[in-house]
Amino acid sequence: MIKIVVDCFGGDHSPQANIDGSLVALASLPDLYLILAGDEATIRAGLAGHSYDESRVEILHAPDVIGCDEKPTDAIRLKRESSMVKAVRLLRDDDSVSGLVSVGSTGALVAAALTRVGRLEGVIRPAFCPILPTLDGGIVGICDSGANVEVTPDHLRQFAIMASLYLQNVYGVESPRVALLNVGVEAEKGDTLRQETYRLLQQTEGLNFVGNMESRDLLSGKYDVVVCDGFSGNVLVKTTEGTALELLKKLKKDIFSRTIYKIGAALMKRLFTDFKSFMDYQNYGGSVLLGTSKVVVKGHGSSKAVAVQRCIEQAYRAEAGELGRKIETEILKYDHYEQ
Repeated sequence: MIKIVVDCFGGDHSPQANIDGSLVALASLPDLYLILAGDEATIRAGLAGHSYDESRVEILHAPDVIGCDEKPTDAIRLKRESSMVKAVRLLRDDDSVSGLVSVGSTGALVAAALTRVGRLEGVIRPAFCPILPTLDGGIVGICDSGANVEVTPDHLRQFAIMASLYLQNVYGVESPRVALLNVGVEAEKGDTLRQETYRLLQQTEGLNFVGNMESRDLLSGKYDVVVCDGFSGNVLVKTTEGTALELLKKLKKDIFSRTIYKIGAALMKRLFTDFKSFMDYQNYGGSVLLGTSKVVVKGHGSSKAVAVQRCIEQAYRAEAGELGRKIETEILKYDHYEQ
């Protein structure tokens, strides 16, 4: 049985989206056990009317909520009865609990995970790795996407190793193609950080490093992992997601601007539905915080039930694939990293 604790508060659609997504994941994974953290009365009300295996669900009463506008370090220190803090504490203290899913404050979750849960041996800094779809029907992971704004070449090499193992063991991508985000594809492009990282990735045994990638090629399907600092990665992910959403809005607006377009859209309804599903980040879950001693998955604050379900599935597959052990084993091959 794989136990995962779900922080049921902190998101735009919480707690019902968290509860609904949890129950769908529970139904699809017979050896999944869920602990729902949050105000018990509210969670029980959200569960009412649903049919589910009650022997695989328990509630961790936590009456407080950490808001996204609160200072992370103060929030995790002062709000000890919040759903996030109690979920993190349970993850740390209970050896039978394998992972945590939250759609709450990113800053608070990172701070709590690093100070309460800790890192795998050898890992310098954990990093977020969200997943986006590619135009050839595959996926691409971006590591880091916000946990580490300032990095060194050693940090980036660890991100590459961890993300490569993540794509391989959780999504079944054989020998993931790893690229370095840069301003050009040539080896000599970029600043000193990028040039030094390029040489380091070339020297990393067992890593399928394929060179630099320009941001316009993110969804091309040519790469499985893109390595970058947290600032660049966050901008890359949000720009890509935002562009997709705005294009869908424009397409919808243009379709309804003329009758002939409406007729054409009716004939292509299935195509538009598939395209919308393809570009909807809700279908791809959240960002795994790679490098923590136990699995931590951060979902979008705007996550609906399907996104929460995908986040739980990500945490489940990471634990089932022994991702943490494999990352630790690979990272410890390089004992000269700066700490």
